[in-house]
Amino acid sequence: MTYSIQTLNNISDKGLEFLPAANYVISDEAQNPDAILLRSFKMHNMEIPASLKAVGRAGAGVNNIPLDKMTEAGVVVFNAPGANSNAVKELVIAGMLMACRNLVLARDFAINLEGTDDEITKQVEAGKKNFGGFELPGRTLGVVGLGAIGVLVANAAISLGMRVIGFDPLISIDKAWELDAHVEKARDINHLLQEADFITFHVPLVDATKDLINADSLQMMKDNVVVLNFARNGIVNDEAVCAALDSGKVYAYVCDFPSNLLNNHQRVIALPHLGASTAEAEENCAIMVANEVRSYLEQGTIKNSVNMPEIDLPRLGETRLSMIHKNIPDMVGQVSHILGKVHANIIHMVNNSRDDVAVTVMDIESSLDEATQNELAGIEGMLRLRVL
Repeated sequence: MTYSIQTLNNISDKGLEFLPAANYVISDEAQNPDAILLRSFKMHNMEIPASLKAVGRAGAGVNNIPLDKMTEAGVVVFNAPGANSNAVKELVIAGMLMACRNLVLARDFAINLEGTDDEITKQVEAGKKNFGGFELPGRTLGVVGLGAIGVLVANAAISLGMRVIGFDPLISIDKAWELDAHVEKARDINHLLQEADFITFHVPLVDATKDLINADSLQMMKDNVVVLNFARNGIVNDEAVCAALDSGKVYAYVCDFPSNLLNNHQRVIALPHLGASTAEAEENCAIMVANEVRSYLEQGTIKNSVNMPEIDLPRLGETRLSMIHKNIPDMVGQVSHILGKVHANIIHMVNNSRDDVAVTVMDIESSLDEATQNELAGIEGMLRLRVL
């Protein structure tokens, strides 16, 4: 079988190589794609093709994808958690160093010096006192969000001699095992805000995290705190942090989200969304989502989906049914009844749910005629039926 893949952004060739040309046609102009691969393209106003079965976001955040609409259409949305984590970790460490050593201000001073080399040297010696900074060892870093990126940041800061406090009420067991034993657990978010000299955020932008850093939370912090946001624009309230910079409460704000307000503030280092902008991160993300999409299209396997439960079932039998349906009673019973009428024996199956949606994968011994497939697809609450 040949699958059609539409790319809405440039996707690393290293990833596309995992979709073999014998079975996949990849184009940015595909009209009826089985899957879409993208990075930052905003899909909210895009008409969703009826043929679409999967979306692969070559990155972690999925704010640019209408998840509710995809779920209702039975489209599985994948992302690449952790694939760009080292790139973001390095940028956070760089951001801390740029802030505490005043490197951006110092660079601006240096490139604007005029005169002979001897005159520039004299100006350097006279002016360098304005850019004196402080070192990282012994300082406290607060890490909000201990997923793939947050764990790497916390561990790296420990190796630099910092004290690290972490906060994540939803931390997974796997990530907890990966944390350096010296990382301290914050009692709550306020405890972290009060203790930290540097605060970095690695959480999604949802209702609970929007304007997480605002005028009130800033007042809880130490004087001369450094705030870093390489997660999502909107977690830190720009107006509030600029006011705190003006008052001297905040020493520096480092982020990946420039704006007119931030660009005009001397104590802000706003970078052009560089968090995952390394060749290695782009390749890792592309490889991960290509494999996720391929496994789903060919086998019905779901891993790293943001809107569907995980599903993995070893393949047995002649025919596999991949079904996405509403999480309501008797769905599996209705499927079994229809298969029983045509004497289609179920070899094995798996069913898993997530909120209001469920996924069932069944392997059966025989093929199914078109009438049986249509009857299955017509079950009330069936969002997507695929026969593999």
